[in-house]
Amino acid sequence: MPTSAPPKNRFERRRAETRQALVRAARQILAETGDTSASIQTIAERADVGFGSFYNHFESKTELFDAAVRDALEELGQAFDEHLEGVDDPAELLAAGFRLSAHLAESRPELMKVLRHRGLGHIHADSGLAPRAVRDLEAGIASGRFTVADPVVALSALGGSLLALVELRFARPELDGDESASNLAEMLLRMLGVPPEDAHDVARRQLPDLD
Repeated sequence: MPTSAPPKNRFERRRAETRQALVRAARQILAETGDTSASIQTIAERADVGFGSFYNHFESKTELFDAAVRDALEELGQAFDEHLEGVDDPAELLAAGFRLSAHLAESRPELMKVLRHRGLGHIHADSGLAPRAVRDLEAGIASGRFTVADPVVALSALGGSLLALVELRFARPELDGDESASNLAEMLLRMLGVPPEDAHDVARRQLPDLD
């Protein structure tokens, strides 16, 4: 789970633990079904907290499930930061990110199932993957690595493609995930203006240790 500054006292610690338990329960429900119709009582029972505790943290289920999606996407963003630290080429970052996503569908399925079910509404969010992708797109445009003019429009294409890749990993688990991700990354790099031979090479460079 994403981390923040530790609570200062016992009351704040317990309050933070209760909130995180509710978020974790909502994430589990989203990963399992993508459905937000579960009752507050059901969510509280899964979180192992009292029913009344819910309203100490959230005004509605909508607010809770939105927090659960943002929590999952920030965790995913932090996983990208961790595994891709030291990669400076924006094109390589893009390709490695797609291949990492295919790997995470197997190693962290709950996280990726939340993205699968709820990611579309967060393609342009102000936290999680979106600001990191915009940062890399802008760096690629500024350096001349990418020739697209509008990073926001490019983000729409990349976000939709990532969601399609995640769907593919769960719908067709028999396919080679890294090969699928590499092929998709190559196509996207070419769309962004990377020359074909370079795009092919970058999309298949050795990945950092993903374990």
